[in-house]
Amino acid sequence: QVQLVESGGGLVQAGGSLRLSCVASGRTFSRYSMGWFRQAPGKVREFVARITWSEVRTYYADSVKGRFAISRDNAKNTVYLRMDNLKPEDTAVYYCAADPRVGIRFGPADYDYWGQGTQVTVSS
Repeated sequence: QVQLVESGGGLVQAGGSLRLSCVASGRTFSRYSMGWFRQAPGKVREFVARITWSEVRTYYADSVKGRFAISRDNAKNTVYLRMDNLKPEDTAVYYCAADPRVGIRFGPADYDYWGQGTQVTVSS
């Protein structure tokens, strides 16, 4: 079992930045690939970014590529999502998730464990 707790969300103006954090507890964090997803009101949960357990590979949704950066610190059991040049369409609840399997996996069903989410609101 893995428990995930996100933090760092908030209200920011368009063009601003935020850094989300997700702290994991439970089983060996370093063995999990980690992902960030988001869900806006009335929309399905969508993939944002993924980082493999070894930090070798990162993947991004086209909508955030070049603006967001995912990273992890296995010593701190923490994964981060740095978000720059935020846009109003980035407004959503952001979730981190853990996946014990390798490969290119972008669907919510691919992840076994989820945090409770943190709200990000970008004003125009």
